[in-house]
Amino acid sequence: MSSDRFPDGFLWGAATAAYQIEGAPAEDGKGPSIWDTFSHTPGKVYHGETGDVACDSYHRYPEDIALLKRLGVSAYRFSLSWPRILPKGRGDVNPAGLDYYSGLVDALLEAGITPVPTLYHWDLPQVLQDEFGGWAGRDIAQAFADYAAVVAEKLGDRVGRWITLNEPWVVSNVGYRWGRHAPGHESGAEAVAANHHLLLAHGLAVGAIRAASPSPAEVGITLNLGVSRPTSPAAADMAAELEARHNGVYLGPLFAGAYPERLSQEWSPALVPGLVKDGDMALIAAPIDFLGVNFYFPGYVGVAAADGQPRAGERPIEEGFVDVRPAGLPVTAMDWLVEPTSLRELLTRVVAPATGGLPAYITENGSSWYDYVNQDGEVVDTERESYLRGHLGAVRDAIADGVNVRGYFAWSLLDNFEWAEGYAKRFGLTFVDFSTQRRILKRSGEYFARVTRANAVE
Repeated sequence: MSSDRFPDGFLWGAATAAYQIEGAPAEDGKGPSIWDTFSHTPGKVYHGETGDVACDSYHRYPEDIALLKRLGVSAYRFSLSWPRILPKGRGDVNPAGLDYYSGLVDALLEAGITPVPTLYHWDLPQVLQDEFGGWAGRDIAQAFADYAAVVAEKLGDRVGRWITLNEPWVVSNVGYRWGRHAPGHESGAEAVAANHHLLLAHGLAVGAIRAASPSPAEVGITLNLGVSRPTSPAAADMAAELEARHNGVYLGPLFAGAYPERLSQEWSPALVPGLVKDGDMALIAAPIDFLGVNFYFPGYVGVAAADGQPRAGERPIEEGFVDVRPAGLPVTAMDWLVEPTSLRELLTRVVAPATGGLPAYITENGSSWYDYVNQDGEVVDTERESYLRGHLGAVRDAIADGVNVRGYFAWSLLDNFEWAEGYAKRFGLTFVDFSTQRRILKRSGEYFARVTRANAVE
């Protein structure tokens, strides 16, 4: 293998999520999700925008499959809408919802593209938020496992690889601790409880999928893992604490059957007495077949100024420490740093040791920039192309280091509804004119297509 090539059989894909692209929020029997509720709550989403139409992929998925073909990818990671399949979260199945995803799977296979569904990408049925307190309530875990069994029984004859959850860290913290995402709560105790119940739901779903699927199934989970780099020795302990909150709180339970000892009280299961019950950790640590890794940017941790006031490029983390923006590093439209070597560091220093060499897939990696269509009708997004080149090189280097990375899914196939940012932030390899739904493959998409076909970084 030459230095620029990926291993034979490396899986190339693109990724999306149901609420971000589908639209059709009440069509064909779909029930409301917490994101339907949240996005329609004044002041929660930029400019009051919602996912009511998004990319209209519920009706236009043949166009999106054609885009996947243009990209030369062999896999598509998409998510299933739980309330589209089970409008009440459990109980009666909505046949039209299951049929929609069955038709999508069939169309992908006909196009020679492997479907890789994610069961939960944040659009919880609103009825379960109301009934159980969402992920803060323990009963949600069994409801999720039952939902997993429903879809595995229906689609498992054609789907061989499943992802249970997407980014439980974001669900528990951005949704329940800080309130910036649905359901919009601000409670440390709810966040800790949600985190544990998400992991428990995953463990129960692993068994449910394997039991219900008509064909052998590979099952994994997608985590957004992080690298926290201290800018001085005095910040090293804080950086380690941040990695325990971001990485260890998942990798420990999943692969060692225990939460990390280094967790401050507000992030520890001890915050909620009786949360962890006998047998929970064994369920959570049910063997999986692969780990999905989402990664966008690193963090740099510094010591706060003596007067406590952030200096230029700094943001408070907690008392005494700040998030630092080192000079000279590019910053995306999301105000996220661009530093590709941090992805190699994550894979070699964090992922490989924790998982014991389990197969890993980069299930999301991408960047947002201020894209526009020029007078020639093109989107020349050289920043995104550069971002891709750097991070793909980092993945290739990690493989050369011995990390068992089996594939890469670019985020995202399409510009879409970017959660609380509405439509202001574009991550797509494809530009979407949301007023007409016209799709234009960007320069970065053309670059990615060359990479996938050559199986090599240019």
